[in-house]
Amino acid sequence: MAMRSAARHALLAPPLAPGSPGAFLRGRFSPRTPGARPCRAASSASAPAAGKHLPPLFSVAPMMDWTDNHYRTLARLISRHAWLYTEMVVAETIVHQKDNLDRFLAFPKDQHPIVLQIGGSNLENLAKATELANAYSYDEINLNCGCPSGKVAGHGCFGARLMFDPEFVGDAMSAIAANCDVPVSVKCRIGVDDHDSYEELCEFVDKVVSKSPTRHFIIHARKALLSGLSPAENRKVPPLKYEYYFALLRDFPDVKFTLNGGITTVDQVSSSIRQGAHGVMVGRASYNNPWNMLGHVDTEIYGKPTRCISRRQILESYQDYGDSIIGQYGPSRPNVRQLVKPLLHLFHSEPGNSLWKRKADSALRYCKTVKSFLEETLDAIPDSVLDKPVTREQSIEERYFADVDSLLPPRYTALTDCSYENSELVTAST
Repeated sequence: MAMRSAARHALLAPPLAPGSPGAFLRGRFSPRTPGARPCRAASSASAPAAGKHLPPLFSVAPMMDWTDNHYRTLARLISRHAWLYTEMVVAETIVHQKDNLDRFLAFPKDQHPIVLQIGGSNLENLAKATELANAYSYDEINLNCGCPSGKVAGHGCFGARLMFDPEFVGDAMSAIAANCDVPVSVKCRIGVDDHDSYEELCEFVDKVVSKSPTRHFIIHARKALLSGLSPAENRKVPPLKYEYYFALLRDFPDVKFTLNGGITTVDQVSSSIRQGAHGVMVGRASYNNPWNMLGHVDTEIYGKPTRCISRRQILESYQDYGDSIIGQYGPSRPNVRQLVKPLLHLFHSEPGNSLWKRKADSALRYCKTVKSFLEETLDAIPDSVLDKPVTREQSIEERYFADVDSLLPPRYTALTDCSYENSELVTAST
């Protein structure tokens, strides 16, 4: 499918490498801290070729209003190998905005590996939306079966509510798979309301696997409550049951499962993988403290050499990206405030962070570019912080999931034939 927006070229252009001509942070920001080593940021040229990405040992959760193109650009500058997810895009939005798809689906090519999460409960629209999205070359398509918000699971009748109908989810995943060229996956909870037994979770997984080529589930290890709790409370109040997740690994050996929920540190990610987890998805900790969470993914989770990149260099590349797309989709789409939003947690718990945020609040009232915003605010952050590569004190190894084996529920023994039924695939042409 031909891309329609001429402005797409700016969005797809990789950011300039730190220190390249045109990079900002001159004057007061140009001298490097003594001893700081120069590094080059990742560019699209150094990204793995499509289909050759490392496995999703670590992924950043899809979060509405958070994991947009701007945050994902920042995340990719910090980590080359973390799998990134879009915000959920409703299938009907894609179908009814087919003349404006770049606004919802386009992304810089150096964001790979990246997964598109879609939401919906209409088979035809899910099929059409997937066909339209397929042209954008995402690395996986994911169906949201876990969001408990009233807008999604209530009025929208999708998200976590879909777990009540595994037969439909199987049909939906079959339709999605029939209209794309990449793997498909489901993100779900361990249960919904009173339907929260391990056996019911297994029945859901078993049905979806038997009716579709889905072989990857992201399991949020809490149940969802569709009334009485806000989305934020649904992330905290229902107890975590990691034993359900690890039991799925035992009972479905031919399916990949990614663990989500309650994991906030790199140590916990490493511990879960040592315990046997196929992968781990982290949400708010990746957004609220991106430098210390994502900065360790490539080395500690994927075993890659340290890149010794600094936050000064990250910001140089991000500024080039941000200022190249201001107003791309019309006045204030995006604007400086939207572009700066992902940066505001980059100095979490560092000296100068509080002053930086106060200056940011003031600068956002009048700055018209990302460059001018950074020039107005970064004097709050010491050079020693700006130029220091990501480091972490050696921690005492803790096995966060060491007792999970003693908590595993009884085996699920009612597995159906894993060859999926494909006689009634819904395609976009029907």
